[in-house]
Amino acid sequence: MTTMAAPVSAALRTLPARVLHWARVKPGRLALRHRELGLWREYSWREYAERVAQTGLGLRALGVGAGDRVAIIGDNRPEWLFADLGVQGIGAVVVGVYATSPAEEVHYVLEHSGSAVVIVEDEEQLDKVLAVRDRLPALRDVILIEPRGAAHHLADGRAMTFEALLARGAAAPVTEFEASVASLDPSDAAVLIYTSGTTGAPKGAILSHANLDFTARTIADAFDADEDDETLSYLPLCHIAEQIFSLLAPLEKGSVVSFGGGVDELVADLREIQPTIFFGVPRVWEKMLAGIEIRMNDASWLKKRNFHLWMGVGRRLARKRIDRVPLTPLDRALEWLGWLLLYRPLRERLGMARVRYASSAAAPVAPQVIEAFWSLGVRIREAYGQTEGCGLATFTPEHDVRPGLVGTAFPGVELRIAEDGEILVRGACVFAGYYRNEAATRETVDADGWLHTGDVGELSPDGFLRITDRKKDLIITSGGKNIAPSWIENKLKVSPFVREAIVIGDRRKYCTALIGIEMDTVADWATRRRISYTTYEDLSAQPEVKELIAAWIEQVNADLAPVEQIKRFAMIPKPLDHEEGELTATQKVKRRAIEKAFSDLIAGMYA
Repeated sequence: MTTMAAPVSAALRTLPARVLHWARVKPGRLALRHRELGLWREYSWREYAERVAQTGLGLRALGVGAGDRVAIIGDNRPEWLFADLGVQGIGAVVVGVYATSPAEEVHYVLEHSGSAVVIVEDEEQLDKVLAVRDRLPALRDVILIEPRGAAHHLADGRAMTFEALLARGAAAPVTEFEASVASLDPSDAAVLIYTSGTTGAPKGAILSHANLDFTARTIADAFDADEDDETLSYLPLCHIAEQIFSLLAPLEKGSVVSFGGGVDELVADLREIQPTIFFGVPRVWEKMLAGIEIRMNDASWLKKRNFHLWMGVGRRLARKRIDRVPLTPLDRALEWLGWLLLYRPLRERLGMARVRYASSAAAPVAPQVIEAFWSLGVRIREAYGQTEGCGLATFTPEHDVRPGLVGTAFPGVELRIAEDGEILVRGACVFAGYYRNEAATRETVDADGWLHTGDVGELSPDGFLRITDRKKDLIITSGGKNIAPSWIENKLKVSPFVREAIVIGDRRKYCTALIGIEMDTVADWATRRRISYTTYEDLSAQPEVKELIAAWIEQVNADLAPVEQIKRFAMIPKPLDHEEGELTATQKVKRRAIEKAFSDLIAGMYA
């Protein structure tokens, strides 16, 4: 018989306190699972808490004290959570580094944060650190989670294993860790999250224990999470969005987190886990839709007819639900039949069979994407937030979804629109400031506590927020017209053939666009038409592909004002990449870098 877990006490004001709480309340219940070499390794709450305590005490044995910074570099896995909570538990500060970061970006974060210890996942990440270690005077120890292939570095003392760290921690009584956790000051720094840096160098946002505590409680209540929920951790854990779904909400409600093979194996992991709560950035939802389209191209005539018939029914019913129009008995009968013939099997294939809370954030998602998933019964609800606000600003109420709007303010969060249109946020979620950057802090949080988000938007009379664009990204044409590029880009990316769309036009006579194709769907389209190609660049350059994109742009232009219409476009000859500085780790385009890298293409469109 299942025993209901006791709720988290209001006295538990930190994340490490929560993991210790669940270890006492339900020690043998499942907390984490991790797929290793095809087999799932499970951790109970007792094991979870033990490893957290051992990590913290092991670091203390290495000389890490309160306020010291400890960096973590690697993909999502249980050891990241052990390290994160262990560091916080001894009063030190966690510094997350993206696994895709090149060596120089790793150097910047480690040097700027003054990290004393860095915990790396494997030999690849270790090599990055060792390549820049001579320029990191504050760095004392390097700890390696996965030692395979790195025996020579361990032998010469340049690194120690994570297991050795745990052994050091196990030598101390766990009561030392419990006492340390109990003495934590909620106002102290818990983590440093370095912003993606779409413009300029990344800045380290200081989030306190109190910030994380408020966010954990607010988020878990907003989507009515409970201990029976399960999430799949796959987006970078050094980003606040994934921390919300892998750390904050699960620790608030005592639910299960699973670690699979990351983004590359997302579809397979989703099918196996079938999570109840799923968060995806727009790119993930768009990729899923593109995958459905490819499979339908290979389907039989009968399956295609079945798909289009029931998707049409689903769209009609989705619009009714979104518009809050009651379903008729006939509607409900058709929905039941569609569930049997399409929605259930397709959701199972997508890994969405059990999802009851689906969310999208981090960038605008096209209303057509939301509608398509609603047609299947996957009711995506948009949210909005940023690192400096601990990921909290707005969320979409369950029964009031308005595509194109990102919901209303979370409880305890205030929203306001400044005179210039900038979105302002205030509440217990607002960060403590930027590390070693008081000037940027003053520019971002004003004297009244309002966080200046850098986003431009509008508030409806009943408090629903529409985001127009980033303040710095707004285009002003040479004719003085203001244009929000992301609005146009979002429309262009609705096509399953378009992966990237970057609108150009600032201080120019008309708007143009750089287009990057979605390789899988365009390759499938080309193969069916017997168009030969060799590489991404070759496929993008094919005249038929250019005609395909041109026809789509013409279709999009029909819904745009004349000043917004794309007059010319150019094909990007390669996939955009984080390691080459073209994308942030969360797949946001770095506009300035793109304009510099493809300046010849841009010049050609205005020749």
